[in-house]
Amino acid sequence: MSKLVSRRRFLGSAAATGGAALGVATAGWAAEQSPGRKIVVGVMGLGRGLGLAMEFQRQPGVEVAYLCDVGKQRLEAAVKELGKAAGKEPKAVADVRRVLDDKSIDVLVCAAPDHWHAPATILACAAGKHVYVEKPCCHNPREGELQVAAARKYQRVVQVGTQRRSWPGIIEAMAKLRQGVIGRVLFSRSWYNDTRRSIGRGKPAPVPDGLDYELWQGPAPRRPYRDNVVHYNWHWFWHWGTGEIGNNGVHGLDLSRWGLGVDYPSRVSSGGGIYYFDDDQETPDSQVVTFEFGDKMIVWEGRNWHPRGFEGLDSGFGACFYGDQGTLLIDGAGYKVYDRKDKLITTQGGSGGDNGHIANFLDAVRGTAKPHAEIETGYQSTLLCLLGSIAQRTGHTLHCDPKNGQILDDQQAAALWSREYEPGWEPKV
Repeated sequence: MSKLVSRRRFLGSAAATGGAALGVATAGWAAEQSPGRKIVVGVMGLGRGLGLAMEFQRQPGVEVAYLCDVGKQRLEAAVKELGKAAGKEPKAVADVRRVLDDKSIDVLVCAAPDHWHAPATILACAAGKHVYVEKPCCHNPREGELQVAAARKYQRVVQVGTQRRSWPGIIEAMAKLRQGVIGRVLFSRSWYNDTRRSIGRGKPAPVPDGLDYELWQGPAPRRPYRDNVVHYNWHWFWHWGTGEIGNNGVHGLDLSRWGLGVDYPSRVSSGGGIYYFDDDQETPDSQVVTFEFGDKMIVWEGRNWHPRGFEGLDSGFGACFYGDQGTLLIDGAGYKVYDRKDKLITTQGGSGGDNGHIANFLDAVRGTAKPHAEIETGYQSTLLCLLGSIAQRTGHTLHCDPKNGQILDDQQAAALWSREYEPGWEPKV
């Protein structure tokens, strides 16, 4: 099969997923890296991925050598756009395994649909590539455990695209929480609200010309093509997506978990359902999830039919922290601090975007920094989303092991810890 990476190269020897320290993976290659060496990148998935490709190409010492997408028209258009910006067109391929087969590639950027995130990451690590994987990092909890294991086994940097981890104003806000600016922090609320369109009622249809639907499905068990799934509405089907909590809720939950200084919950419950839309989507359009961590708690709320959020913010996204001496509100890329009497005492702005997060990842690949959203950190935040969805789907309050988040004494819920795969695509490390 030439050197094309096989579907079965998820490799079979087991590796422990346990609590490896943040940044531990850097030890394996730091001595081999030169801070000035060019980093060669391939980008998979050209919806979100085209923007990432442009940002990677703008970074010093980086070449985006491949663009990869299963949609021929989208791939061709992206190659021209990036080529115009970079002065040289990258190679265009549909199958990510051809990117991984190229020994000159240092990094895979995975911005494909959720069901591809973990399998592509594991394949890339096994092929010796570092990985920048979009959020949520995995489609189910077992995949996240395997991603951590793969990063450790192959000693690769894996950064998750929760870019607020690299925003200076947010980093400062988290430092203020650690310093006790609002006293003992006990509770955090985060939210995501938006006005989305109905996806309607789909019907079976021929696969459009130029779409490799077989490759699009990849690791997921095969389902016939329907006309309201590809390229975006897959988010709202459990077979491929993780709902709004995984799509955007992960950003707020990552902030909440970071600010509270917690890892795995002991109890998770979810309420909500499909209240607004009358269409094919399976994931809730209205949801409230609570996560308990001993003496601390996170509440996340999502509504994808109504834009208004909380705490007087204009944006439908936010996170807020409540301590025994006041409140800290994440306000865009900055923050505000209120005292116990709700008097505003600090306002700090900030800058956002992807640039800093990508630069941090590249520094980690070069061995000069630790990744801000290393895969274990990213998995812990993604796991909150996945546990919230499992609680929602089963209607159960989940009791979890606070050491690793695994579901206790609930066979129905625990069955959703993993999933079935198309034969030959089962992820292994």
